[in-house]
Amino acid sequence: MQVAQQKQWLWGPLSPLGVGCALATVVLDQGFKWWMLAVVRIQDVGHVVVTPFLNLKYLKNTGISYGLLPLDSQLGQWLWAAFAAVAVVAMAVWLARGVTEKLVAASLGLIMGGAAGNGIDRLVLGGVADFIEFHAFGFYWYVFNIADAAIVAGLCGLLYESLGLSRNRAAKSP
Repeated sequence: MQVAQQKQWLWGPLSPLGVGCALATVVLDQGFKWWMLAVVRIQDVGHVVVTPFLNLKYLKNTGISYGLLPLDSQLGQWLWAAFAAVAVVAMAVWLARGVTEKLVAASLGLIMGGAAGNGIDRLVLGGVADFIEFHAFGFYWYVFNIADAAIVAGLCGLLYESLGLSRNRAAKSP
């Protein structure tokens, strides 16, 4: 008779990969934001044209994606930061308890790191610091940061895994 393995709540076999991706994302995101605000002082400069399709400029987002649901008060920013913290913990539990694929672990790590990076901004700056603006042919995308890009990349990884790789594995299994 085999004894069933007890699942860990906050640490599983792929947790090091996911947490490593999360920590790398937070370090890159917060480092870039520090550099833009403390060294470049983009908030004083206005905007910097980097290439014909890329500008750097400072925007403080008090809402969520694309500035939706703005909460301009300090309490509002604490609420968004708490929401991010709950999401990070929920993904850490998911990572520890049910993830068997490296792509899913890395994707969750990117999302966790992005949420944590933006949560730190909310507590320290009173909103999320965004700097990167792509544009082409008169069309301007929203201004974003490294944390936002990590969240999008993580979501793309989860979608790819759920729609592509897992379907291929299911089709090949007996």
